[in-house]
Amino acid sequence: MIQQTIHWIAAIGADTDDDDDIRLRKSLLVICAVPFVIAGAAWGILYIAFGETLSGMIPLSYSCVSLLSIMHFGLTRRYHFFRFSQLTLILLLPFLLMVSLGGFINGSAVVLWALICPLGALFFDEPLYAPLWFGAFVGLVIISGFLQPYVGAANNLSQAMIIFFFAINLVGVGSLVFLMAYFFVGQKNIFQAKSETLLLNILPKEIADILRNEPRTIADHFEGASILFADVVDFTPMSAAMTPIELVELLNEVFSGFDQLVEKYALEKIKTIGDCYMVASGVPRPRHDHAQALASLALEMRDYVEQSTYGGQKLAFRIGINSGPVVAGVIGRKKFIYDLWGDAVNTASRMESHGRSGIIQITRATYELIRDEFSCEPQGMVNVKGKGEMEVWYVTGRHPDSADYLPGPSLQGANA
Repeated sequence: MIQQTIHWIAAIGADTDDDDDIRLRKSLLVICAVPFVIAGAAWGILYIAFGETLSGMIPLSYSCVSLLSIMHFGLTRRYHFFRFSQLTLILLLPFLLMVSLGGFINGSAVVLWALICPLGALFFDEPLYAPLWFGAFVGLVIISGFLQPYVGAANNLSQAMIIFFFAINLVGVGSLVFLMAYFFVGQKNIFQAKSETLLLNILPKEIADILRNEPRTIADHFEGASILFADVVDFTPMSAAMTPIELVELLNEVFSGFDQLVEKYALEKIKTIGDCYMVASGVPRPRHDHAQALASLALEMRDYVEQSTYGGQKLAFRIGINSGPVVAGVIGRKKFIYDLWGDAVNTASRMESHGRSGIIQITRATYELIRDEFSCEPQGMVNVKGKGEMEVWYVTGRHPDSADYLPGPSLQGANA
């Protein structure tokens, strides 16, 4: 019940177009403003009960004006006006209350509540404006010192009550500052975790760490790597008969299944290009079994597609694999991508495009690496566009006497 109430309060003035940062600022300001309304009313009632009617009317008036400000914000969503009004009220209320009570000591240091104003500006406003609000706070404290000889030297509060309000004010200000920081840091951590997850869905962890910590061009040479391309057979005529939503849902379903297999074998999905799916093994984490891992993945991808239907349709893929040296790096400053270049990559793509439905076609480079563990059927020479005659094999399965493949460890520092 309490949590639902907090969520409801935090949603006051929310706008569907808000980004995460402005949504956090709005919700935090409203969540802080509501307790201030309640506290102002309670302070007012207490002061009136102890015979300080004028002093009690100041926080009561604040509560009314602040409540109207919250309601206005909920109706108009004018965040800038709401923020300015709340910070101004928080700044002026403690000063006026202190003056009415007879100065800093007799007012039980109530002016400390005005410190919430510049601190709040750090959370709710642009950081460059916070020093201005802090300057206003310092100015009021200085003015309070000059006014001390001219305000009433006494009030109706006993010494015990003045000490009591001292404790309440100090604990109250400290608690509110802590809660504001606690909530803000907690929400920031949630947003950062989401951002981290999104970043790791785009880039390998090693590459993401470099981008965060080192402002340099990321480009590495890997002497031994394997690359796989998989493409839907007859995709163009099939897509012409589907709605955009059906098409995207179909690709998302099949590629999500591929993603799980890639994760199982600790490989690296590079990208999807339309209906084409690209995976690399041995980058950015070098490994001695890069070809074996990718061949195992290809067999599982083939079986997964053969045993499944997507939107009521059966799919078939051409799969091509090649092994060799590659260059890997990040291109761009916005919407960047981790990609591979080199003849080995181009040849892997040709293995797919010159392949057959439901077949895993590989080059001699890959065959030499996997022939002891996998059954491969020679297909002779194939005329490959841009490469000429190339000897190719079809991967049909694992050798009967070969144990089920388990992903091996990466080779640290193996990239040249």
